This record gives sequence, structure tokens and C-alpha cells, in this order.
Amino acid sequence: MKNALIVFGGVSSEHDISLLSASSVIRNIPKDKYNPVLLGITKDGAMYLYEGDPECLPNDEWLKNEALLKKAVISTDRRDKGILVFNGDGYELIKIHVCFPVLHGKNGEDGTVQGLLTVAGIPFVGCGTMASAVCMDKAMTNGICDVNGIPQAKWKYITAYDFGLRGKEFARECAEYLGLPAFIKPANAGSSVGVRKAKTEDEIYSALRYAFTFDDRVVVEEGIDGIEVECAVMGNDEPFAGEVGEIEPCNEFYDFNAKYIDNKSGLHIPARLPLEKREEIRTLAVKVYKSCGCTGLARVDFFVRKSDGEVLLNEPNTIPGFTSISMYPMLMDKAGIPYGELIDRLFRYAEERGIN
Repeated sequence: MKNALIVFGGVSSEHDISLLSASSVIRNIPKDKYNPVLLGITKDGAMYLYEGDPECLPNDEWLKNEALLKKAVISTDRRDKGILVFNGDGYELIKIHVCFPVLHGKNGEDGTVQGLLTVAGIPFVGCGTMASAVCMDKAMTNGICDVNGIPQAKWKYITAYDFGLRGKEFARECAEYLGLPAFIKPANAGSSVGVRKAKTEDEIYSALRYAFTFDDRVVVEEGIDGIEVECAVMGNDEPFAGEVGEIEPCNEFYDFNAKYIDNKSGLHIPARLPLEKREEIRTLAVKVYKSCGCTGLARVDFFVRKSDGEVLLNEPNTIPGFTSISMYPMLMDKAGIPYGELIDRLFRYAEERGIN
């Protein structure tokens, strides 16, 4: 039996989504192969070994019973390959064979925890430090994909410092170059946190101000009138693309509320597209995956423009949602890989890749 460390929570605007994802992952882990070890990170960065019911993770209910919590950290001593759990004046070492950092957004999906696990010598699910950091930063992703000839919407980006110097001028440049409407996105945030749609130059400016409350780098993208689709990809050297799904947002666009709150968006698996178009999307998803150096898993999102059917990259997500209503596990299930087998494969990919 292997000890599988499940890290959840985190100092992130997506903390609550991580709790839902982790609860679902733990529920579906093949218990005949893996013993789940639960390490929770609070919103202010405290770490605890949690020995209670994983069904209590949502809404941070897990924090309410202190008897089930023990202060713990991931050991950075490679000889330990585990977590240190503090008991009174001493500590206990729990050896870890593989880790699934079920963390979304900053301080989890962006290469920070991946770097920590690499230093610790613990194999982990998902992309390495570099690919995680690149895919988290929309400006970096867009630049790499431009170089690799991957079609995407026109885009511009600006730092908080430069916005302070020439914010109004930049908003005007965006309206002229990208057209209207435009989408304003924090460069380093997921689940559409901080994203706004702007229909005027003034709205671009106010949306930029809002986005800078989440990050110090902001991307502005051309608005695409298209169908939103997502493709699940997994693997290391020879990645495999699962089924393609289609989002039918209940709001004006697929924002945070549409994803997790309203629960009224339509999900179509497979996407309502011809087989040839879905195969084109699957091929392009693997190209994006390889171009960004991904390993383990990623969900790659696209637009299919209504006017001409061109497939345009939206963004890759290196730790996509794993909740009961999340696209990634549903897409892989449709491709013939049920949730439990999916987790087992992800753990095996992590161990195959190892730690350098």
C-alpha cells in the first residue's frame, strides 16, 4: 500500500474550489492501492495533517475539530521523502510515495508547490515547476503559443507599474488593436477570477483597475464570438487527448459564478461539433500540451469561432477542477477512463516521471 499525499486548500482565491476537488479525489482514490494522507493548507498558509472525514473539507468544515488536526510540513530534506507531523516536543515522519497537489490558482498551480515537492524528492501528479509556472501566466502562455504557431485571439498585456504610467493610453490602444468587446484577465488567476468583459474603452480601463487587484500583470484579449470547448489531456512523453466537451454558459461568458455557483451552465459531452472538428481540437490540444512542456495532465480550452470554424486557444489549465461537476474527469470518463482509474493513471505518470 502506497501513501498518497493529497494537498488541498491553499493561499489562493480558488481555495474553496480546491476543497471541493480534493474531497472528490479522495472519495475516488483506489483504496486497495493507496492510503490517502491529507495535508490541508489554510487561507493564511498554516499546514495541518487532517485525520477526519474528507466529506468535511467543503466550506473549511475540516478546521472546526482541532482534535483531528496536527501541525505538519513537507520536509525539504530529500532523505525524508515525506511530511513531518509535530506532536508535543517531537515529530513523526510519514513517508510519502506520491503526491497529488489538488491546489488551484496561485501558490499551488503556479509552480510554487511543484518546486517544493521537487526539492523534497516526492513524485507528484501534474506538470513540473517550469510548465506549471508558464501555463499559469497567460502572457507567458500566449507568447510561447505564438512562437509555436498555435492560433489564438489577438492579445496585449501590461504590468501594474506601466498601467500607473499610461493606463488610459493603454486602454485606448487595446480598443483600437483588439476591437470591442475585449476580455481583461489577471495573468495569474484561474476559474475566471478577476475576469471582465469590456464593451467600451472606459470599461477596458475600469476592468484593468479591477484585474490589478488580483495580479500585477494583466492580459487583454480580443473578444471571440465562438463556442467554448475543453479537451482533457494526460500523459508524459506520449500524451493522450480525451474527449472534447462544450460549455454552454448560463451567463454572458463562462465566469466564476457560471462555473461553480449558478450551476445552470450546459455541458455537452461530446461537444456538438462534427467528429472531424473534434479531432482537430484534440490534435491541437496535444500540440499546446507539448509546446508548454506539460506532463501528467492538463485541460486545454479553446474557442471555435462561429464565423469560420477556426479553433483558437483560450488557455491550458495544469490542475483543472476535479469536482463532481468538473469537465476533466467527465471528459476522461467519456473516453473510457473512469474516475478511479484516472487517479491511478495520474499517480503512475507521476512515479514514471520521478524527480530530478
